[in-house]
Amino acid sequence: MITTAVVESATAGRTRSGLGRALDIVNIIAERAPETLGVSTIARELGLPKAVAHRILKELVADSFLTFNEETKRYRLGSGALAVGLAALRALDVPDIARRYLVRLVRDTGETATLSVRQGWTRVYIDQVLSPHEVRMSVSLGTSHALHSGSSSKAILAALPDAEVEDYLDHHPLDAVTSATITSTAKLRSELGRVRRLGYAVSMGERQNGAGSVAAPVRYATGQVFGSISLCGPQNRFTPEVCAAHGALVAAAAAEISAELGFRPPAQRAAGRTGQKQNWGGGTGE
Repeated sequence: MITTAVVESATAGRTRSGLGRALDIVNIIAERAPETLGVSTIARELGLPKAVAHRILKELVADSFLTFNEETKRYRLGSGALAVGLAALRALDVPDIARRYLVRLVRDTGETATLSVRQGWTRVYIDQVLSPHEVRMSVSLGTSHALHSGSSSKAILAALPDAEVEDYLDHHPLDAVTSATITSTAKLRSELGRVRRLGYAVSMGERQNGAGSVAAPVRYATGQVFGSISLCGPQNRFTPEVCAAHGALVAAAAAEISAELGFRPPAQRAAGRTGQKQNWGGGTGE
């Protein structure tokens, strides 16, 4: 079994239990999946003596948390880690987790906060916390909306992989919901690029006349998009300055919800992707 003896961390300059080191190893292998890692890489990146890393790896393999490929001499997650992960997923209640963040957003901004879930090539409102203002926006829960109209939709679309975005653009007409709906493929690509750069989407009457909104995507641990959260209200209250401030709050809340769902932004992969060329921009949401 995994030892809990206290050892000295070579990199952090503080004590770190054997269990803590074992979790560090599991986490780094999980973060780098599907890449597999050898003991030398693991020891170097965690600042561990190679002998210590090897001993912990052997214990994790014995407990089925990791598997070891004799040919490549590399490690990956095993059935034990999968069982724990699946149990954690079964225990997740996304609306329940998101609810307190919606409440916080309403408290901090005074506008209505919503939660949407992606369903194929549409998204559906599943929860909202209403603004305390007498003049406010509300949404109809259970209604579905296309992924190109409104900030909640655009936030989801922009968060999808490029291939899925292109699939949507190739096979789904960009029908006008209002006179402000983006119906040009080129303009929508540019808008999605802006959403990706900002981290949130903005809509000024694109789905509902007179409504302003900002939204950001919520992700599962795998990185797959669950849906989005938004703030919405009368368009005249959503000035550019307000959109920027509310957008930052929504993006931060969406990141916190995603973190509770187990999502960790893959910094190493993101750094590797920065040099890749894209043939179009990012995405926005309502």
